[in-house]
Amino acid sequence: MHWCPRCRGVLLSPGPVDAPPERRNYRWVARGPEHRAARGGRRPPEAVAGTPRYTEIPRWGLLDTPAEPSAAPASRLDRAAAAAGKLLLWTAVAFVLAALAELGRYAILLYNRTRLVEPLLLRISDAAVLTFAVLAALLALLAAIAAVARLIQLRRAAYARVGRRDPRSPRALLLGSLIPVLNLVWPGVFLTEALTGRDDPRALRVIRIWWAVWVLGGLVAVAALCWRTADSLQAKADGVLVTALTDLLAAAVALLTLGVLNALAGRDLRGRTRISHRMTVAVDPAVPVIEPLHRTEQPQSAADARPGSAAGDNTGDEAGDREQEEVGAK
Repeated sequence: MHWCPRCRGVLLSPGPVDAPPERRNYRWVARGPEHRAARGGRRPPEAVAGTPRYTEIPRWGLLDTPAEPSAAPASRLDRAAAAAGKLLLWTAVAFVLAALAELGRYAILLYNRTRLVEPLLLRISDAAVLTFAVLAALLALLAAIAAVARLIQLRRAAYARVGRRDPRSPRALLLGSLIPVLNLVWPGVFLTEALTGRDDPRALRVIRIWWAVWVLGGLVAVAALCWRTADSLQAKADGVLVTALTDLLAAAVALLTLGVLNALAGRDLRGRTRISHRMTVAVDPAVPVIEPLHRTEQPQSAADARPGSAAGDNTGDEAGDREQEEVGAK
């Protein structure tokens, strides 16, 4: 081809079309549209406003998609922290089911005071109590480990914002949060330290509420275990109610734990990003928008200036003055 099919420019130098490559005295040179305009040729086409687009799929060019950077493999800590939310929710559900199983057993005890109970119903009740109790305990242990992993991440991010390193090792955080008796004190300290560099009274209030409920749940759990050592039938029946109350309190602790972790991450209980509201003081403008009304003295009428004017004229003037004042006030 001698001519460009688009711009109709010369592609080949004058010479035979079938000349071999070594006899062609030309080479390809790529120039922008402004080169032709600078030499006095045709003006380059004006740029089309808006985003460039094609009416059909282009049939030219090479598809060279850059390789996406490979993501670093997630560590065990990251995987455990990511599963903290779901594990805490499932733990709360398991404890609620365990509480319902205990309440069902208590209802069977009340029914058995005056009537006989079918052995099959007793086996179902015992199986439900044992199954949900073991399931809730296992999920609680897994959720506690995942929550500590999430706490480690939150503490690292909090200390990194202030240019420091977390002074507590992951092992110290794990042992202080899982060892009985010690885990009644240290988790609240660890959570409070996670607010380093932040002035968030709402998160601090949530941590204090969680700490109080956490200690109360631990004391109630110890009381429920001690109650099971009683020998009398009435004490054992009361122990069933105490166990149901302990399960419900454990479910509340699981939900509060999820709320605390979300509060430290700047989210609400459902995991949504919390939008902060800034309160400003509303003050009056420096220049009033509406100029205040100023009462002015009305000039005396000609009737008032004349001596001996009639009383009826004075009354009419006073009525006119009042009408003017009302109009000015409006």
